[in-house]
Amino acid sequence: MASSIQDDRVRAPRPDHIPAELVREIDMYALDGIEEGYHEAWKALQTPDMPELVWTPLTGGHWIATRGHIVKEVYENPPLFSSEVIFLPKEAGEKYQMVPTRMDPPEHTPYRKLLDSGLKLAKIRNVEEQVREAAIKLIEPLVAKGECDFARDYANIFPVVVFMTLADLPMSDVPKLSKFAVDMTRPAGNTPEEMAATLEAGNNGFFAYVEPIIRARTGGTGDDLISIMVNGTIDGEPIEHEKALGLISLLLLGGLDTVVNFLSFFMIYLARHPEKVAEIRDDDLKLRRGVEELFRRFPVVSEARMVAVDQVYRGVELKRGDMILLPTALHGLDEADNSNPWELDWDRRAPQHSTFGGGPHRCAGLHLARLEATVTLQEWIKRIPDFKLKDGANPVYHSGIVAAVENVPLEWPVR
Repeated sequence: MASSIQDDRVRAPRPDHIPAELVREIDMYALDGIEEGYHEAWKALQTPDMPELVWTPLTGGHWIATRGHIVKEVYENPPLFSSEVIFLPKEAGEKYQMVPTRMDPPEHTPYRKLLDSGLKLAKIRNVEEQVREAAIKLIEPLVAKGECDFARDYANIFPVVVFMTLADLPMSDVPKLSKFAVDMTRPAGNTPEEMAATLEAGNNGFFAYVEPIIRARTGGTGDDLISIMVNGTIDGEPIEHEKALGLISLLLLGGLDTVVNFLSFFMIYLARHPEKVAEIRDDDLKLRRGVEELFRRFPVVSEARMVAVDQVYRGVELKRGDMILLPTALHGLDEADNSNPWELDWDRRAPQHSTFGGGPHRCAGLHLARLEATVTLQEWIKRIPDFKLKDGANPVYHSGIVAAVENVPLEWPVR
């Protein structure tokens, strides 16, 4: 059955500059072995005989970085590896119009400065109580039930409530916005062209949604995240309307999909490892210090970079326009960067990872993501100190630009 499914997939012809010995059939949207886990499926590629860079004919044909140091290097070197296209297949990535993720420095720099003005650490610290209240409001009603689907009842709601509050948007709009996000990060389609059409529809959906909101808040005095962005300046000038569409849409995309899935991945692990929960149950300092280890262990993003110039990189000939996929899981889980990488070690010093990307495009929302993870752990363990996956639980994993997991049934003793 598996071979017939593989044979139906569209394969790009191998370009002349790519040696046959570097070709591997790897589908980022349908990883082999993903039923055992998303991170497990990517990590299975890090065998001793796997080259640092391989090329797959699937998903339009592209390179894949299979080692942590390659992921890190490519992220940190925009002159050689451009953000002109960051989503795969390339045909779909070319339809992606969000700002400033498709820009390289120096064009990117003032837009990033504006993003940082709304998401800097001081701003996020000011909303900690709101974030905590949102978590408590979701967790409290679950306590007496003794069970929940963590993905459905908490992870899919909490970061979204936080973001929609920061952006001053109604929760009733979440279902359609979440659909746009899925269309962009896990686009449906059997060919690159079909996937491109799905992604473009999601991108256009975000643009159509934010267009009237931007016009309504431009020139206003609101202190919500959108008002801060649309009334900011780029090199001393008001941000152009088209660029504002891309910037606000990017905020929505990031706020509605990434942390949502990260929370469920780490909660599955903790539900299976009660000894790890016990270590932080009465040690808040260890908990807060250990949150970075969660991000190291459970990356969810696999975006790409476009080769900017013809070059020989680490002995491999690359041509301008080639795409390189950067599975962030393969940095945090690489033994060369983190000893015993499968182990969640709350005391690990300086965990090495690319969970927030790297270089000039390092995730602008990382402070909010860290706060959301910290608050979730604190408030959940305070109220539900002993929990586990239900017997026979079978989480369903999805790979893509942002990985996802569904069906996370937890249970605990009701006191």
